[in-house]
Amino acid sequence: MSDLLLANARMVGRDGTPTDVLIEDGLVSAIAPAIAPGDREVVDLGGRFVAPGLWDNHVHMEQWALVRQRLDVSAASSAAETVALVKARIREDRPADRDLLVGYGFRDALWSDAPTAETLDAAGAFPVALVSADLHAVWLNRAGLALVGQPDHATGLLREQAAFDASGIITAIDSSRMDEWVGEAAAAAAARGVVGVVDLEMTLSIDAWAERVGAGTRALRVRPGVYPADLDAVIARRLRTGDVIPGTEGLVTMGPAKIITDGSLNTRTAYCHDPYPVGGGVGIPSFSVDELTGLMGRAHEHGLDLAVHAIGDRANTVALDAFAAVGCRGSIEHAQLLRPADVARFAALGIVASVQPEHAMDDRDIAEVYWAGRTGRAFVLDSLVAAGVPLRLGSDAPVAPLDPWVAMAAAVTRARDGREPWHPEQRLTPAVALASSTDGRESVVAGSLADLVVLDADPLAGDPEALRTMPVAATLLGGRFTHRAL
Repeated sequence: MSDLLLANARMVGRDGTPTDVLIEDGLVSAIAPAIAPGDREVVDLGGRFVAPGLWDNHVHMEQWALVRQRLDVSAASSAAETVALVKARIREDRPADRDLLVGYGFRDALWSDAPTAETLDAAGAFPVALVSADLHAVWLNRAGLALVGQPDHATGLLREQAAFDASGIITAIDSSRMDEWVGEAAAAAAARGVVGVVDLEMTLSIDAWAERVGAGTRALRVRPGVYPADLDAVIARRLRTGDVIPGTEGLVTMGPAKIITDGSLNTRTAYCHDPYPVGGGVGIPSFSVDELTGLMGRAHEHGLDLAVHAIGDRANTVALDAFAAVGCRGSIEHAQLLRPADVARFAALGIVASVQPEHAMDDRDIAEVYWAGRTGRAFVLDSLVAAGVPLRLGSDAPVAPLDPWVAMAAAVTRARDGREPWHPEQRLTPAVALASSTDGRESVVAGSLADLVVLDADPLAGDPEALRTMPVAATLLGGRFTHRAL
């Protein structure tokens, strides 16, 4: 690995004085003014800003790669508008759509008309499957239902496990094509300053990532997770969280055990203490406390950290109960609705809150209806930080874009599209948002990995809304450029 000198850099979070950054053997070996270049490659940054490389702490990488190829119906505000978008796509008569047209991004919680198979049949004869923005529902026409083995389903709208099962069928494509699309998505992430992702794809992707690295996809560090269905296979391989996967040049390490304890807000399946004011019910728990504790205990016993999906406030209470019973470490993924007492329990138990701030922007109107009177307890980012809870930001891509700058902007502004900030008391400072997006690295220091992002602007100064389009001049992974626009 060749050495590299980044000259005339300004370090984010410091006094802005230009300095040089020496990279040797994949590490930042020195930060000082006027380092002698010797025979090293020198890249003059011209006063650009350098920060630790960015991590997205919750992605579904294959789903994100697929979404980049799919019909986007996220702008539709009704079933009828969605059908119109599908009709327009069918009129284009793309050969790839004839066997199955797949779309993504619908949110039906506030629609006045119901998504049904018959409504979608009106779009045309192609089999059609539309995946909801939160991935917890799939809407199919009758031809699509037949493809996923549900020809007699009453409505055509599958939710939770039935939706996950259908997604597994409709996303099954040739592995070489998937690897190509994942490689493209990884390169696009690197162009936004991303150096690593926690990949919580629902199928075990350890070996797929090893093959991708071997074939040349080397833009990211990856921590693939494992779900309960594949837990025994990972245990049999004696893989523990943090173990390097052989043949991946150190880029792929074993991630956490992922367990889903409830549904989502859009599907009204997030598990809550109080009934939903519209439609009733309290959501759907996936496990009892005893069942959850047993699963978590087994994973912990075999050296796996836990990543527990919990969106509703009762799901978060149950997840924290299980963490306390097992005595293990890990994260709660999403943590969207919390009781104040549970915020304090996060801190006391040392549990990481792995959150996706852009979801607050996507869901604010839905939350005001289905969590009416409770939104002061929703997406409580600043309350978590004030309580001393470790915070990690992510996207849950494809639910939100795999772009940490988007997540940071949402966290700092609590606003989008010119709207007034939503519960602005829960905004983060830019410094906290950035530190929560860099895998715990608050600054670039000598001895740290040379996983770096080079920026044309200071992310801690200026208009916070500008974070969404932060210009990225370069990204380095272990001192190697994975993106370079300077």
